[in-house]
Amino acid sequence: MEQWLELIQQIGFPIFVSFYLLHRLETKLEAIHNALVSLNMK
Repeated sequence: MEQWLELIQQIGFPIFVSFYLLHRLETKLEAIHNALVSLNMK
């Protein structure tokens, strides 16, 4: 059981950070996409 807890602690934090950064990147990519679409409409 202790091995599983160590594994979750070691891997869990990097996974959380990765998902957080992907979420931030996704919102910025959506903003860029919307800006490009609005430029294309003009």
